[in-house]
Amino acid sequence: MYTDGACRGNPGYSSIGVVFFDNGVEIANISEAIGVTTNNIAEYTALLRGLDYALKQGYTELSVKADSELMIKQLKGEYKVKNAGLKPLFIEAKTLAAKFKSISYSHVMREDNKRADQLANMALDA
Repeated sequence: MYTDGACRGNPGYSSIGVVFFDNGVEIANISEAIGVTTNNIAEYTALLRGLDYALKQGYTELSVKADSELMIKQLKGEYKVKNAGLKPLFIEAKTLAAKFKSISYSHVMREDNKRADQLANMALDA
């Protein structure tokens, strides 16, 4: 699962993009405007929508890839969550993640997250 949050201004009008691949083939995606918020909240919102979708589809193992280094390092326990607005989203993400048999988090460069970025920008442009 690849996730991305987009923001025009920070805070500004925001959106999310989530894409699921299986053996390199896109099998599902989410593209949604989420109103005015910050980029980091958009990143976490994309993650939460993706985790919720994966659980509803019955996935038990998941590999999460995102270009938000902050979010990935927070989820891996390498950074503390200091921002009060992110703490409830972080807690919700950890709660959802605990429902998977296996979950991993990887930071990817923006150029390796093109489809999720495209989906987020499509929602902003709609």
